[in-house]
Amino acid sequence: MATSAIPGYSPGFKKPPATLRLKRKRLRRSDHAVASAPPAACGAAPRAPSALARRNPFSSLDNAPRAAGTTRTRERQDLRPPPPAQGSPSAAPFWQLLEPVSEDKPVRREEPSERIDIRTLTDELHLPVAVPEVSSSPRHEFPADWSIKTRLLFMSSQPFTWAEHLKAQEEAQGFAQHCRAIETNLPQSIQEPKLSTELRCAFQQSLVYWLHPSLPWLQLFPRIGADRKIAGKACPWSQDEALQQVLMSDWSVSITSLYNLLKAKLCPYFYVCTYQFTVLFRAAGLAGSDVITAEISPTTRGLREAMKNEGIEFSLPLVEESRTRKQNSPEVNLEAEVSNSLEVGNSMEVGEEPAPSDDDDDEESFSWLEEMGVQDKVKKPDVLSIKLRKEKHEVQVDHRPESLVLVRGTNTFTLLNFLINCKSLVAVAGPQAGLPPTLLSPVAFRGGTMQMLKARSINAKARVHLAYENIFSLEIVGPVLPHSLHSLTMLLKSAQRGAFSAVLYTHEPTAVFNTNLNNANPALNKETIHKDLPTCGLHPKTLDQLSQCPTLGKSSIRFLEMKDYAYTWKS
Repeated sequence: MATSAIPGYSPGFKKPPATLRLKRKRLRRSDHAVASAPPAACGAAPRAPSALARRNPFSSLDNAPRAAGTTRTRERQDLRPPPPAQGSPSAAPFWQLLEPVSEDKPVRREEPSERIDIRTLTDELHLPVAVPEVSSSPRHEFPADWSIKTRLLFMSSQPFTWAEHLKAQEEAQGFAQHCRAIETNLPQSIQEPKLSTELRCAFQQSLVYWLHPSLPWLQLFPRIGADRKIAGKACPWSQDEALQQVLMSDWSVSITSLYNLLKAKLCPYFYVCTYQFTVLFRAAGLAGSDVITAEISPTTRGLREAMKNEGIEFSLPLVEESRTRKQNSPEVNLEAEVSNSLEVGNSMEVGEEPAPSDDDDDEESFSWLEEMGVQDKVKKPDVLSIKLRKEKHEVQVDHRPESLVLVRGTNTFTLLNFLINCKSLVAVAGPQAGLPPTLLSPVAFRGGTMQMLKARSINAKARVHLAYENIFSLEIVGPVLPHSLHSLTMLLKSAQRGAFSAVLYTHEPTAVFNTNLNNANPALNKETIHKDLPTCGLHPKTLDQLSQCPTLGKSSIRFLEMKDYAYTWKS
């Protein structure tokens, strides 16, 4: 049988040994041609045929481009560094070993984490993201945001060198201005921000907040979901009941001091952060309310039942809003009312809770069936079924934003006593066992410790329209309270000449505090607010912002931008 008739046979096929001999023959010819050429023409030292160059250990076959028709053997030879020149006792320099890699495919260096963060953020900002609310037009003020921010990242085309390396005199002056509630008014634009002592002192003043308890080796905010961060840290009180009682006694004194300051309108607001929920106390005159208010989120049915047993009157604003919206809907008809009442194949809307009523009221609620003459055709549910249905709907809102609880007026004092005496306020097991809740305040109080937000400036490159440009950023880390956010924006407005942007990271359980409570008092004007809250420690412009009714709903500001001294934002 002829070899040409064998399937798959190729006349040009050679066995591997023959192929290697052919390669060595070609290599000898090329070396001979290089050796015979003059040095100026070849531009490199001649290569001895017998000398076997050692393979570059720093090179990689993947970094060299592979030409069509070449084999791996040829690539390994191409990547070998040249041997020392004839007549020269010294070997090739070390940088020549890396030359093939740097010429063919440069090694990409890993950038610092700051640059990666900024590049990622800028990429996100240039993507079209669907947001629930975008300001329709630029405004001179952004709405109040009552959520606690964990991180702020300001970006601008102007450097933030004025926020770096504050002098000892400037730090001391900033602390004194905060403790004495000194009002700082900056011009609209500062020509040399780095040389402005007034700006640097005001920046130090805006970073101050007060905390209790103060345990430097523990991160006391956020408390919800912080078990992993606290696990493994020294907690000597976890197994010592006497020490736990001392900590709780000291904590009771501190929260009582805060409430007294709030009632006297010397403190605008404060937060109580537990391992399960957060409480926001606000003074009368803030958020459009003429009385003291307290909001709790998220809550559970057990907590609400305990508050009822203590005689605390409260409301569920989001549940009531959902019920009102459903009742006012024109699509509701008689058939839907019957099906919802008897719960035939339907379930109540998530987040909705029926109004509390007695058993007699539940029985009378079906009297309208007798008037229609269909009482015999419809099976009337018993009292137990009605009770089980209520409990089901009450549990459905647990741990959700819809479980927001609002306490108003004198009931906030009853709530204070409830928090002090509530044993479930402190975890009994886990890393947070025996640790009292965290108190955050914008002003000093008994037992409070002055803390500082961490600030640092970062210079990096960001991608803008398929190119990288220099961008300056200022990062603020820590529990950023609402007044600090507004104070920082006022400083940046002057220092950055009315042009900057910011990415805001929210502690999600506190975003629901931006819900409109529908308790606005028409008689509550600016004159009344400034008259009642003159020494609460806030700047007048910040006080004006926080006195407005919340408009963000269950969300918070995620992105804030200022252009030509006008704000736009996304929530």
